[in-house]
Amino acid sequence: MSRSAERWTDVLLVQTLRGVAVVTAAVVVAIAFFLARESWPMLAEIGFGRFFTDPSWHPTEDEFLLLPMLWGTLWATLGAVLVATPVGLLSAVFCRFYAPAALARTYRRLIELLAGIPSVVYGFWGLVVLVPWIRRLEPPGPSLLAGVLILAIMVLPTVTLTADAAIAAVPRSYLQAAAALGLSRWTVLRGVVLPAARGGILTGVILQITRALGETMAVLMVCGNLVRTPSSVFDPVRTLTANIALEMGYAQGDHRSALFVSGLTLLALVAALVAAAEWVSRGRVHG
Repeated sequence: MSRSAERWTDVLLVQTLRGVAVVTAAVVVAIAFFLARESWPMLAEIGFGRFFTDPSWHPTEDEFLLLPMLWGTLWATLGAVLVATPVGLLSAVFCRFYAPAALARTYRRLIELLAGIPSVVYGFWGLVVLVPWIRRLEPPGPSLLAGVLILAIMVLPTVTLTADAAIAAVPRSYLQAAAALGLSRWTVLRGVVLPAARGGILTGVILQITRALGETMAVLMVCGNLVRTPSSVFDPVRTLTANIALEMGYAQGDHRSALFVSGLTLLALVAALVAAAEWVSRGRVHG
């Protein structure tokens, strides 16, 4: 291939990538605009504050309290992250530094397979296996705990694969220098590898939070869908995503607009977390 042909190919690739980036950005902006437009009638009529101060969620009776569902969403997400993060990080460390090569490859393939299972399959498994097990511990069974465990399994591949990639990206010169000093494997991990991979690991944690925030079908099937602020992990809860899925089919007028406010709230949370992930990935977290 001549030099001019190579240059033309490079220009075409750059322009194609720019076009794809513009289309992607346009889709995100269009979604945000659509949610804002559909939410505006309610926001203009009652303001944003009433979604946090109304007595309850009864849209047909002009009550639009989102707070219990917001708490349900946040508690389920936080619990899932607290369960999945140490398991995923330790799994990545095991694969990179302790497991035989054949076992590590097999484990990574299994984690990738776990990432590809549809959420409805997770929800069905949770409904027929996990919920009855929790019911034996403490009725009724469908609960915040069920949602936490299902979400933890679902987000585990995100943190595991991201941590594995971050650890693999640690320069070999760091490991060679540590080996030359005669440091133990655990000392190398704690003092060299994990600090060097911190940005990628934290990015993975933030991305798994966004994954958990947006999950719908699995939590809808196992959480009980009761609109109230949980006082125990065994209490049924309803998340914002489940609320939209349950009620959008018949919602009209202010009710429909209030559901779009729920979606706009979720979009704002995810946007903030993606911005945090970008901030972390650029190495702006020190100390």
